[in-house]
Order: sequence, then C-alpha cells, then structure tokens
Amino acid sequence: MDQDKLKLFEPGEKVGIVMVVTGQGKGKTTSALGIALRAVGYDMKVCIIEFIKGDMYSGEIDGIKRLSPNVELHLTGKGFCGIMEDPYPFSEHRANAQDALKLAKEKLFSGNFDILILDEINNALRLKLVDLPQILELIDNKPPLIHLILTGRDAHPEVIKRAHTVTEMKEIKHAYRLGIEPQKGIDY
Repeated sequence: MDQDKLKLFEPGEKVGIVMVVTGQGKGKTTSALGIALRAVGYDMKVCIIEFIKGDMYSGEIDGIKRLSPNVELHLTGKGFCGIMEDPYPFSEHRANAQDALKLAKEKLFSGNFDILILDEINNALRLKLVDLPQILELIDNKPPLIHLILTGRDAHPEVIKRAHTVTEMKEIKHAYRLGIEPQKGIDY
C-alpha cells in the first residue's frame, strides 16, 4: 500500500500518558527507545535521561544521535551502582542521580518536549539514589500533554498506581544465563 494513503488516527482528547516499563526481563530501555523512534515519525520532540547508565558505551548512544534534532540524550549515570567492581562511592552515584532529577524537572517544564524518558529511574529509586516523593512530584505535577516514561526494574507500587500504562518485562530465558556474553547491537 502507498504510504501516503495510510489512515492517520487522531484521538478525540489528547492526554499526556504516564508509562512505566518494569520487570526482570530484557527490553525496558529498548521499549522506551521504540516509543522515541515512533514519536520522531510524527516530528515529536523527545528527551531521554539515563539515570544509571553512562560510563559504558552502548550502540543506542550513536543510534539516538541519528534521531537528532528530535531526540536529546543525557547520560547522567556513573554506571551500575554497587556491583561489577563499581569504583564510585554511593554519595557520588546519589549526587549524579539528584542532578539528573533536577535536569528532568527542567526538561519536563521547558515546553520543548512531547516525551520525557527517565531511563532506569526505577532502579535509582530502589538503590536510594532518588527518593519516592521526588518521583511522585514529577508524575503529579507534569504538564498535562507531555508523556512521561519511567523505566527500570522493581517499579515502586506508588509509581505503578499513578501510571496510566504499566508493562512488565518477564524473563523466560536469557542468553547470559547460558554462558553467552552480551552481544553488540542486541545487549548494548
């Protein structure tokens, strides 16, 4: 079918959705990035703030750059907190996450974005890098038309309660558990 002849759906009422992508399975960030890709197709503006990742290269970094100027990426994390020979003290991880939260507020209220993705913020909460009232304040006070996506394992029940859409990724099987190292383009 000719792409120009495809029907375009318009909702009767526009609403800024709060979405949570959580669970132990793979694909939470990838799901959020898929939404960013779809949004770019509509010429929407997306801001992604990564709360944990940041000290290790991933193909998504350069992939997102190709979506510029519609997508803006901020790598604010110091890497995985407390695991994998983490060289940084907890206080440094927390300070970075608090800075990321300030940035999230700025971007949320800037009027420049249609979607704000807070990648791994659920993990940051579980690790006590950010506090529950800080996240609930973002959700409760967000502008009515901006979409807010919160990713990461172990989403807090109060965050889930306030969300419009919640998806849980469930691991059935993972190559890593079979002794296969992470693969470029699939895992990072």
